[in-house]
Amino acid sequence: MAKTAKKQEKKKYVESEPMLQPITETIETNYMPYAVSVMVSRAIPEIDGFKPAHRKLLYTMYKMGLLHGRRTKSANIVGATMKLNPHGDASIYETMVRLTSANESLLHPFVDSKGSFGKQYSRDMAFAASRYTEAKLDTFCQEIFSGIDKDAVDMVDNYDSTTKEPRLLPTTFPNILVSSNLGIAVGLASSICSFNLQEICDATIALLRSPRTDIEKILDIVKAPDFPGGASVVYDREQIKKVYETGKGPIKLRAKYVYDSEENCIEILEIPYSTSIEAIIKDINDLFKAGKLKEVTGVRDEIDLNGFKLTIDLKRGTDPDQLMQKLYKFTPLEDNFPCNFNVLIDGSPKQLGVKDILTEWIKFRTNCLRREYIFDLDKKSHKLHLLLGLGKILLDIDKAVKIVRETEKDEDVVPNLIKGFEVDKEQAEYIADIKLRHLNREYIMNRLEDIDNLQKEIAEIKAILDDELKMKAVIIKQLNDIKKKYGKPRKTQIIDSDDIKEFSKESLIEDYSAHLFFTKDGYLKKITQQSLRGNSEQKIKEDDEIIFEGEIRNKDEIIFFTDKAQLYFAKMSDFALCKASEMGDYVPKHLNFDNNERVVFMKVNPSYDENQNVIFFFENGKAVRVPMSQYQTQGSRKKLKKAFSDASKIVKIIYETSDDYIMMINSESKAILIKPSFIPVKTTRTSIGTVAFAMNLKKNQKIKKVLTDYEKKYPEAKETYRKIKIPATGVLISKKKPKDPQLKIKFEEN
Repeated sequence: MAKTAKKQEKKKYVESEPMLQPITETIETNYMPYAVSVMVSRAIPEIDGFKPAHRKLLYTMYKMGLLHGRRTKSANIVGATMKLNPHGDASIYETMVRLTSANESLLHPFVDSKGSFGKQYSRDMAFAASRYTEAKLDTFCQEIFSGIDKDAVDMVDNYDSTTKEPRLLPTTFPNILVSSNLGIAVGLASSICSFNLQEICDATIALLRSPRTDIEKILDIVKAPDFPGGASVVYDREQIKKVYETGKGPIKLRAKYVYDSEENCIEILEIPYSTSIEAIIKDINDLFKAGKLKEVTGVRDEIDLNGFKLTIDLKRGTDPDQLMQKLYKFTPLEDNFPCNFNVLIDGSPKQLGVKDILTEWIKFRTNCLRREYIFDLDKKSHKLHLLLGLGKILLDIDKAVKIVRETEKDEDVVPNLIKGFEVDKEQAEYIADIKLRHLNREYIMNRLEDIDNLQKEIAEIKAILDDELKMKAVIIKQLNDIKKKYGKPRKTQIIDSDDIKEFSKESLIEDYSAHLFFTKDGYLKKITQQSLRGNSEQKIKEDDEIIFEGEIRNKDEIIFFTDKAQLYFAKMSDFALCKASEMGDYVPKHLNFDNNERVVFMKVNPSYDENQNVIFFFENGKAVRVPMSQYQTQGSRKKLKKAFSDASKIVKIIYETSDDYIMMINSESKAILIKPSFIPVKTTRTSIGTVAFAMNLKKNQKIKKVLTDYEKKYPEAKETYRKIKIPATGVLISKKKPKDPQLKIKFEEN
């Protein structure tokens, strides 16, 4: 008994343990429905240009009669919207704020507002509570609700099936491209910039007239996006074309400014749509604290009732245009709007270009218009049907009156009229409900005219429904009317990218004169003139020596050839100032040389002219001249591999400045004196001169030294070792000491 009870207890425990579920199954059954719901029901706009939250809010305001009525408190609108959107009053009100005229987020606001609704260009300028502000629908909303009461779109149940709401709004223009829209779903985002209403209408009309209209034609019509905040689009046709084709890519925007010469300040009047005034001020302050913005004395927010204004105070003598180029480079005064045209088409997210979006909208609008015409056709056909029945009794009114009067029971009136005039039940009901006062000649004639008018209208509707071109003509007429009624000039200026002066980072570098010392072991010392005057004795390593000393500027370029046949590029500003008592910067470490790599030659401000050469002398007796133009690089390159041939060890590198003689000495103490012009020029960097033997060497002999300052040590050189061509055989260096040229005076004793 005890064992049985134990088994039952164990079995019960095992059954109560939670079941393990594979992560793939969890994602598929739990996470994927959530992700799809976020995409379809929250974050991604549909072809009407609205997200569900926008649509629910605007439709609620429409049903509240706020399209033609007076403003009401925003709190009333928020409360009513919760019948369709149960996600809380705060999110509903934030949605409404963005749609208002006061917030300045849209080119064509949908909500006519009164009160403080914040500003799109300021993240800190908060909107007032909903109990203080008032709102109604702007008259522009007539174009998004046109036909909504004529079955233009599907009506679906709200979240608790207590009322109906539209699945889409039947916009009469491509609102999806006129109203900017941002949204982040799960694994998917949408970022649609706004375009000018007139330009979008013209592009849609062109596409309606010719579906084969290419992207180049659309680009000619819709030149660039148009943002509510204005600013300027830096126009790069190829980049904008890519955005129009693929629906993805950046649009570069620049702030607009004016210079106030009296106050010596820059006034920023419009900023890119993708940034805020707080972000700009923060970056300007950060640059100022870092010492990179010494031209500025202060920056302040001067937003008032007149609109946006950011003021930057300048130091005396500052060039405002040059400063703005710097600010464009390092602050959001120049910013990119990241286009990502993801749109829900029939419930599925698709990334579409401008032409594809307009094509989809034309399909959507055609379907809405068709449904409107079918609705009108049904209404008119029904009315015509009733009037045709009425027309039958109008021929003999006395008979109709007699039938009604002689019928004993009320329920027999309609059947007796059906028998008496051969009409159907619906027509008989309509006839029976006519008031006695309407049985006059005028009423009868008006009804007969209505029949003629209805027949004409029905014929026109059928003609439109049966002819695609006529349907397109109706849409074109609507677009032209909207363009004339609501069209506005562009707010965003277009500036050509070729007219933009790109800012150079070098302008941030302070330029000043300094003294440069460079040692044989690769130590570089940059010392100011003032520091040098204080202490002229330079500290260097033991057994090291200074091989270069001279005046430089902080913006000068400096190059280093190394024994590994590599060339390093640097700026003097890359090296820190030091004192005479310091060792200085160790160049191989500072420029990340390879292991055991050392400097062979250094040059400040080299000329990359094709007539300027650098001469390489190799251990095997060869020499070659290479034009400096071969070392000119694009951009900010820091290292160049294979700067010269590594087939033989490099002995000396000389920057050619004249045709003065150069002395070569080999391992057997033989020397020659040659001119640089004897050495051939090779335009290939890695050449060591296939015919460029400068000095003839015997087996196991090598070049040991190459000298330019040989005259003091070898005064006999020009007479003894000079050659008139190469290759040349060396002459043994004389071991006699040169005569002392100093005159000696012998004094004789008296």
